[in-house]
Amino acid sequence: MAEQVQRRVSAQLGPIALMRRRAAGRAAGSATRHMGWALAVWVAARVAVSVAVSVAASVAASLAGPAWAQAVPPPPEAASGWTAKPGWTFQRQAVAAANPAAAQAGLEMLRQGGSAVDAAVAAQMVLGLVEPQSSGIGGGAFLMLWDGDHVVALDGRETAPAAADETLFLNAEGQALPFQDAVQSGLSVGVPGTLRLLELAHRRYGRLPWARLFEPAIRLAADGFVVGPRLSHLAAADPALRQQPRINAYLMDPHGRPWPAGHRLRNPAYAAVLRRIAKEGADAFYRGAIARDIVAQVRGHASRPGRLQLTDLAAYRVQERAPLCQDWRAWRLCGFPPPGSGAIAIDQILGVLDRLPAPTEPVLTNGLPGAEFLHRYAEASRLAFADRAAYVADPDFVKPPAGDWRSLLAPAYLRQRAALVGERSMGEASAGRPEAVPQAYAPQPDQPEHGTSHLAIVDAQGMALSMTTTIEAQFGSRLMSDGGTGLRGGFFLNNELTDFSLQPRDEAGQPMANRVEPGKRPRSAMSPTLVFRRPEQEGEAPRFVMTVGSPGGAAIIHFVAKALIGSLDWGLDPQEALNLPNFGSFNGPTVLEAGRFPSTTVEGLVQRGHRIMSTELTSGAQAVMRLGDGRLRGAADPRREGEVRGD
Repeated sequence: MAEQVQRRVSAQLGPIALMRRRAAGRAAGSATRHMGWALAVWVAARVAVSVAVSVAASVAASLAGPAWAQAVPPPPEAASGWTAKPGWTFQRQAVAAANPAAAQAGLEMLRQGGSAVDAAVAAQMVLGLVEPQSSGIGGGAFLMLWDGDHVVALDGRETAPAAADETLFLNAEGQALPFQDAVQSGLSVGVPGTLRLLELAHRRYGRLPWARLFEPAIRLAADGFVVGPRLSHLAAADPALRQQPRINAYLMDPHGRPWPAGHRLRNPAYAAVLRRIAKEGADAFYRGAIARDIVAQVRGHASRPGRLQLTDLAAYRVQERAPLCQDWRAWRLCGFPPPGSGAIAIDQILGVLDRLPAPTEPVLTNGLPGAEFLHRYAEASRLAFADRAAYVADPDFVKPPAGDWRSLLAPAYLRQRAALVGERSMGEASAGRPEAVPQAYAPQPDQPEHGTSHLAIVDAQGMALSMTTTIEAQFGSRLMSDGGTGLRGGFFLNNELTDFSLQPRDEAGQPMANRVEPGKRPRSAMSPTLVFRRPEQEGEAPRFVMTVGSPGGAAIIHFVAKALIGSLDWGLDPQEALNLPNFGSFNGPTVLEAGRFPSTTVEGLVQRGHRIMSTELTSGAQAVMRLGDGRLRGAADPRREGEVRGD
């Protein structure tokens, strides 16, 4: 044991030089980044000798107890560098997307008189081509919309097939499959919802003809698009892609190597599929040849066939939800309700922070969050993630505590939770009991949550949109449909069903709220958010301030919370807020973005009893804020390839 402790302490005391090199050379990347979350564990500081005993005690406890590192979800997508973004200012309209080609496609629609929804359709079709590892028509989405009078929440989340049940991911012995075995299978594919969602939104709020919105993506797919560094890098880092002939024939050269950045790649199958959808509407996807090929890929998986049927696709429906709007200081934050877990968790974190005693240290030191703020934030996060694991699931299957999801945001309940935050870390929080209701479900064990992309759009008429869109893991289930065309390429199918709890019940037989059930939508951390200035007088309309969101699996919650705190509380420019280092806790260790925090900050957290993990936290946030003079300020995360385009 002594030797183990000494080795672990040495690892924690010495990495500062390496981390400085990482910070300086982000664009080049490193092999360490690509070997997965667990292998990228470093502490972001040289811990002073005066706290070495504290560190050693923490390490000894971790060696003697459970594997606490497993309480941190792995990154949804590998890091691929850091590119400084300037921030963008426009007069009338703006499109923020994870790839410049997608942002440009959206802007084309706005310039033709289209709405924010028109721009979102065009941008999403391009995203499914140029960053297929993150989102596409084979996945789902949450959309938040401000039409100038009302906030609308449309749920295009994938659903479990009718033939699925809570045993979906159990082996013959009744044990949950290894996570990657579940992901890379037909079992993981849910009924896609993105196209039905966009079609419904366009029917209500579109201004341009449906077919026109597909023209940029069809043109790029047919003529070829330039492979970006991120797509090339992620394809190279994913050996599972080579095991699927369709994917291998599309993404790899004749020698089996991924196409390099800068290569012009054509996707004739995707172009053909989009032409049909442009002409016939979403029915062309949910019925007919495209649907038959999707089902064939899922049910034809060699080792783990799925249960998707044609009737599941034909029966898919978008759900309109009541947006979850919560007042916070001078603002009204509107987020996505369950099965989205992000809005509740973010509002809980902010509500707990506001109910703590006044801080004794500045929240920012040399432009970075300080140890006292990070301690408070991590403790509030633990409380929020404990409630998330116990309560949040598809509201069509699971009742909220005390009959109302707002019971988790009630002032008295947040005061009760804030009272649990002390001067030292609680380590791991338990779920609360709003209004003293009994807990009906077992807490869901930790398991990975993945990918996504995000769109933030404001049009010239004042419509604002925030849409988070996903196929779940990097390249989804690693299954590709060519839509029955027989042509090269196509689109990836999601693995969204692994967002359910793979293990449906605890050892006592108590069910998990987020277990698999037929037709159910898995819990999601996606957090598309709209921000308004709170009305000062009764009857006064709220004023739009900001649209924001991010990819990043469970860490989306932290990425969006950081953007809100930085821009609204700390008064930073939106780009400065996104540039801030990432941080948080998933009700385990306190996690810090590698190479971004000084040793004094880490020392302060260790002294407060925190176990620290330092690793890549690859956000991809997009934001558009309306400034006081009416101009629009756009921001894109420097950790990905996003840009903001506008007029």
